[in-house]
Amino acid sequence: MNTRRPPRPAPRSAPKAAGDRDAPKGRRAARGVASALKAKPAEAEREDGPQRIAKLLARAGIGSRRDVERIIEEGRIALNGQVIVQPAPLLSSLEGLTVDGTPVAKPVSTRLYRFHKPAGCITAARDPKDRKTIYDLLPKDLPRLMPVGRLDYNTEGLLLLTNDGEFKRQLELPASGVERTYRARAFGDISQAQLEELAMGIEIDGVRYGKIDANLERRTGRNQWVEMTLTEGKNREVRKVLEHFGLQVSRLIRTRYGAFELGGMPLGAVDVVPRDELFKFRRQMG
Repeated sequence: MNTRRPPRPAPRSAPKAAGDRDAPKGRRAARGVASALKAKPAEAEREDGPQRIAKLLARAGIGSRRDVERIIEEGRIALNGQVIVQPAPLLSSLEGLTVDGTPVAKPVSTRLYRFHKPAGCITAARDPKDRKTIYDLLPKDLPRLMPVGRLDYNTEGLLLLTNDGEFKRQLELPASGVERTYRARAFGDISQAQLEELAMGIEIDGVRYGKIDANLERRTGRNQWVEMTLTEGKNREVRKVLEHFGLQVSRLIRTRYGAFELGGMPLGAVDVVPRDELFKFRRQMG
């Protein structure tokens, strides 16, 4: 009678720590370690713990983080009556904070508005040259809003406005990869082949511009419309790139910012983005 040997037990190994289960190996592991190391400095600003004053006030709609840092330097922010100086302390709430002597209200839910900015006004609250600003055109009953990015004096089209400084910052950062689409009417000569070279990026006067998806639209003589989609949004980027090709831009319109389009919105009109659309967009951004 043949007897079968019982299977040899597998060699025992030290149990894996909870964080080591199914750990990736090789390059994936290296990337994971690198990501963890990069994430460590942010631990001091967790959502459930102390945070930087600039971040708290940005979420409260006082301004972008950069705006708040400037206001701190100007000595306009105080905590329990004491003017805050740099480096500013970490705080868990807005309690006791004032800006120009006025208590800071608790943050409200994030809102986003579309505005069809006309040419002939600047994207700023005030102008040293006393030119018209977007706030001269916006309805006075709107909450305190900040522009997402800028459109220069002669550029028209879609301008997003929000009451949340952190969301504004997220939308503006090139790393977020939010696309902006423009249509430019330009005079001169250019081919589709030349425009397609922009997909590899371009350097102009020492400034590097990233990938641009550009398409030649209808042409009448030496006048044509060019559509350009980009993600960086550097200062006067579209104008500088087209001028580099010898084109003279006579009109520039932003038609899209992320998931939001200008569509048939009348010049000077403003409307609020529905909450479900905003929620869907923010979820897609991660």
